[in-house]
Amino acid sequence: MLMPKKYKFRKEQRGKVKGKSKSGVSISFGDAGLKALSTGFISSRQIEAARVCINRVLKRQGKLWMRIFPHKPYTKRPAETRGGSGKGDVDHYIAVVQPGRILFEVGGVSGELAAAALRKAGYKLPVKTIVVMKNSV
Repeated sequence: MLMPKKYKFRKEQRGKVKGKSKSGVSISFGDAGLKALSTGFISSRQIEAARVCINRVLKRQGKLWMRIFPHKPYTKRPAETRGGSGKGDVDHYIAVVQPGRILFEVGGVSGELAAAALRKAGYKLPVKTIVVMKNSV
């Protein structure tokens, strides 16, 4: 699973996810991209599931760029634990996603194959997504 190598603080607060994405809103590397339409937290397992799905559809053709990374630690308390004993341990890492963010990019394959791979990967993610082409952005 994806996780940061180093971090300054082991635990973070969740925070609010409001507004639209300021960076990562245009296709920079490939020809087609998967764009988020809603806010949400995407875990490292979900990112990995989408990556594997895209690679299976592409069958080792073309290139894939992952434009998100799970930097934020997500803590969880053990089941059936009473309150008052502090914040839970880090369970997994998440990427905070806002509308307009490009999540994945694909290049070097036909537009139909890229769109099919990205659409299938969008089903693995907890945010609403749309497939965009470089000339349409």
